Amino acid sequence: MRKAFLVFAVTSLSIIGILGYVNSKFLLLLLIFVPLISMGLYDMYQSKHTIRNNFPLLGRMRYLLEELGPELRQYFIETDTDGKPFNRLQRGMIYQRSKNVSSNKPFGTQLDVYDTGYEWINHSMNAISFDKLANNPRVKIGSSQCLKPYHASMFNISAMSYGSLSKNAIQALNAGAKMGDFFHNTGEGGLSPYHLEGGDVVWNIGTGYFSTRTPDGKFSVEEFAKRATLDNVKMIEIKFSQGAKPGHGGILPKAKVTDEIANIRLVSKGQDIISPPKHSAFSTPLELMDFVKLLRENSGGKPIGMKLCVGNKSEFIAICKAMVETKTYFDFITVDGGEGGTGAAPPEYADHVGMPLRDAIAFVYDCLKGFGIKNEIKIIASGKVVSGFDIIRTLSLGADLCNSARGMMMALGCIQALECHANTCPTGVATQDPDLVKGLVPQEKSVRVAQYQKETVHSALELMASAGLHHPDEVTRDVVSTRVERNAVETFAQTFPEIPNGCLLNEESVPSSFLYFWRKATVDRF
Repeated sequence: MRKAFLVFAVTSLSIIGILGYVNSKFLLLLLIFVPLISMGLYDMYQSKHTIRNNFPLLGRMRYLLEELGPELRQYFIETDTDGKPFNRLQRGMIYQRSKNVSSNKPFGTQLDVYDTGYEWINHSMNAISFDKLANNPRVKIGSSQCLKPYHASMFNISAMSYGSLSKNAIQALNAGAKMGDFFHNTGEGGLSPYHLEGGDVVWNIGTGYFSTRTPDGKFSVEEFAKRATLDNVKMIEIKFSQGAKPGHGGILPKAKVTDEIANIRLVSKGQDIISPPKHSAFSTPLELMDFVKLLRENSGGKPIGMKLCVGNKSEFIAICKAMVETKTYFDFITVDGGEGGTGAAPPEYADHVGMPLRDAIAFVYDCLKGFGIKNEIKIIASGKVVSGFDIIRTLSLGADLCNSARGMMMALGCIQALECHANTCPTGVATQDPDLVKGLVPQEKSVRVAQYQKETVHSALELMASAGLHHPDEVTRDVVSTRVERNAVETFAQTFPEIPNGCLLNEESVPSSFLYFWRKATVDRF
C-alpha cells in the first residue's frame, strides 16, 4: 500500500506538472493534490498510528467514519426502537410534546408485547373522567420537623449543574420551571445567578460543597446560610451519589471551567474539577443527622433531603436506624437509578455501578415503611423518566414524584449526540463554547421545557384516570404488570412484595430478605 501511494504521488505530480506547463489552469490541481500527498507522506513516516503508516491517506478514512459513526447509526441505521440510551420513539415523543405537536401514533405499537420485560398499566373497568383530576396535582414535601414545607409538581427538572450545562440552557430550564410551576434542581455545581431568575430551586450540595465552601474545600455554614435563605431556594438536597457514577464524585473537565464557573463554585481555574467521593462534613449516620439539623436551622426550616444511587443496602438501613434513634428525619429522599446520567462518567461506572431505579425505589420505600417513617419522608425518583408511563411506573413502586434530566435536555433541543463530556455539544446544551451556546435561545427553549412538562404530567394523569385512580397517592404496586417470561406475567406487587409497616424496628420481626443487611447496619459507621 505504501509503494502504491508513492507511485500515485509521483505520477500525479508529474502529470499535473506537465499539464501545468502546457496550460496554467491545471496548476489549480496542485492546490488540491499537494496537500493530500503531503498528508500521505507524513502518514508514512509517523509512528503513532499503525493504520495510517501502513495505509497512507486512505487510513484516515477510518477515523473519519469512526467520528461520524453515531450520527450515521442514529439517522440511517437505527430502527425506531433500537437507539440507546433513548430510542427514536422516545426522542420523537419528547420533541413533539415540547413543540406542542400531537404525539399520537397510528397503526398500533411497534413494541414486542410478548418480549420479556414488556410492561403495561392495568386499566380499570371503573375508569374515571380525566376532567375530574387536578391538572397539576401537588405533593407536599415536609416532615413534622419542617417549618416551610414545599408543594411540588409530579414532574420536575433533575440535577444538572451550570458548568456541565451552558448558561443559556440553565436560564431556559429555570424560566420553563417558572412558567410551569415545577422545581429546578441545581445539580452539585453550585447555585449560580441563572438558577435564581424566578423558578423554584432545589439546591443540590455535593461532596465538593460548591458555592458553600471554605478555601480548603470544607463546608461553610456562613456561605450556606447566605444562599439557603433566598426566596427562590425551596429545598436543600445533600448529594451522596448519582446514577452516572455512584461512589466516584462529579467531574467537570477543565475545558468547561470558565472564570465565572470557578467564581460560582468558589474554586480555582485551570484544572478538572473533581468532587471528592465522600463528604467531609460528617462520617457516620449519626453525624449525618446532626448535619441535617444544621442545614434545617440555617435555611430557616426548609425541607432537607438526600440524593443517592443505592449501593450497599446496609448503609441506607444504617441511615434509617439513625433517623429513628435521633428522631431526626429527612423531608425527602431522591433515588437515582444506576441507569441515570447526563455528563462525563467512566464507562465501567456508567454500565456496572449502582442499583437500577426500579429495584432501588422498591428497596428505599420498603425500608422507610419498615422503620415506620415513610409518612415523614417523600421519595423522588430519577433515572430515565421521560414519559407519563415512566412516572406511573415509579409511583407504583413507591415514589411520590419524579425528576428528569435527559428528558428536559431533549426538550431544550438535545439530539443525543453523545458529546456531553467533550465541550462540543452541537445544540449548545452541554457546552461552554460561546459559538455553540449562542444557538440556544432561552426565550424560545423555556417554552418547550414548560410544554413538555405539562404534556407529560397530562399523560400520567390520563393513565391514572384509566386505572380508576384520582391521585398519585393511590398508585400501588398492582397497577403495573411485567412479562417476566414469555408465558409468565407478574404485577410489581408480586415482583416486589411489600413488607409490614414497622417490621424493621425490632430484629424479631425483620423479614429474612432484610435480616443480613439489618444486622450489618450500624449508626456508628457507613
